[in-house]
Amino acid sequence: MPTTWNRSPEEFHKIYLANTDAFYRVGNAGLAKELDDFMTKCALSLWSRAGSINERHVAMANQIYSRTQPQPKWLLWSLTSAACEEDAFLPPVFFWNMAESDARRGSETSRTFIRMLTNILLYLAAVDDDVTYSEAAFITECTDRLTAICDTTGVRKSREGLNPLDYVTSGEPSFQDKHKVQVQTSGGEQPREAAPVEEKKPSFEELMEQLEDLVGLEEVKKDVKNLMNLVKVRKLRQENDLPVPPMSLHMVFLGNPGTGKTTVARLVSGLYAAIGVLSKGQLVEVDRSGLVAGYVGQTALKTQEVIKSALGGVLFIDEAYSLSSGGENDFGREAIETILKAMEDHRDDLIVIVAGYTGPMETFMTSNPGLESRFNKYFFFPDYNGEQLMAIFRKQCQKNSYTMSEEAEKAAVELFTKLYEERNENFGNGRDVRNCFEDMIVRQSNRVAAMEAPTKEDLMTVLPEDLSEPEEDEGAEEEAGEQSKA
Repeated sequence: MPTTWNRSPEEFHKIYLANTDAFYRVGNAGLAKELDDFMTKCALSLWSRAGSINERHVAMANQIYSRTQPQPKWLLWSLTSAACEEDAFLPPVFFWNMAESDARRGSETSRTFIRMLTNILLYLAAVDDDVTYSEAAFITECTDRLTAICDTTGVRKSREGLNPLDYVTSGEPSFQDKHKVQVQTSGGEQPREAAPVEEKKPSFEELMEQLEDLVGLEEVKKDVKNLMNLVKVRKLRQENDLPVPPMSLHMVFLGNPGTGKTTVARLVSGLYAAIGVLSKGQLVEVDRSGLVAGYVGQTALKTQEVIKSALGGVLFIDEAYSLSSGGENDFGREAIETILKAMEDHRDDLIVIVAGYTGPMETFMTSNPGLESRFNKYFFFPDYNGEQLMAIFRKQCQKNSYTMSEEAEKAAVELFTKLYEERNENFGNGRDVRNCFEDMIVRQSNRVAAMEAPTKEDLMTVLPEDLSEPEEDEGAEEEAGEQSKA
């Protein structure tokens, strides 16, 4: 399995067209709309098993269209809602017709379709380089069900099925596990929850090493260490029947996108679990779309379900200020009140971290008296400077077995120094580094593919011409530059 499948949305669209065009050459191009709709449903079902639905998934979903079809226009909230509503995989009617036609004519169109579907889904599963067992198992389920139709309608062929374990790269709990979304089985059976993935939890020392290994964030690291020492001493005093003053462990993370807020939140959650403050230590990451519904009374229920999935761990609310920005009658205020009540009801086994841009977050904290009284720990995440951006880029290259030439190293230093010095309000920090890395992979791949017989060294070497400045992506609000993937 390759070490990284990450590509830009535009690169994925090329791959989508290449696969669908190959199918249309042996199949029916008139199926384009049905095929695109089916592939979108498969992507939604796949991503509902991912760790979270984010803007990168949105970008990929908007590239699922054939040459003759209009481009979709998904938004994060609509994609998240659609993913939550997706049930188990159901073969489309046109595939049954295709398989029956193959049986009569002795053709292989339906099996070509299966190969096309598998290629596209494997790519989409690896959109962020992390493939969970649930995602890999879903792809196996798809191929098995479709192949079974081919076997029952035509001549049975011996085959070696996909083993989901061959594709797993992450132990991250699924989106459904996080948010308690049930999986509907076929045949009218009762809904069931996806089986959790067993994984060994890292120790306190291992998590502290991960924290220390993060690029930059020196003040944040210091604050986290101080907090952990404070909490450990509180636990010891409690165990020795000594009094401890009241203390809120909820936090506010302030800073621009791509500065590592989600990464640190995940580490904090694990650290709290390691010292016994939390029972599980999972991180449940949501934004407004994961908490607020469109009708009276539904927001409280939706928020309560998310809170239930976060019990024992940390509820991380990104762009939390969006919950209070809609006026007095906005449903976001209902979500805030529900969260505040849960913080009181589950004070011993739930920690909430709210995050976002510094200015809007300061306004948010004064929008409700309950927020100011419960959040008194503020962590500021500064922008990465040029040297730190370069360090993150170098880590990504090392992780994925790319080696920069001496000239490329100099060019990269100049690139990230310029990127920092000329930054504007759209500066993405680690997200921009990730975009640079993805662009570098595409450029380097195009260069190496043109070689007659590239060596292993050619495959690994990055030259100055492989580097470019990232394209601005104002819609990407995710922490795509998380250093946990660096």
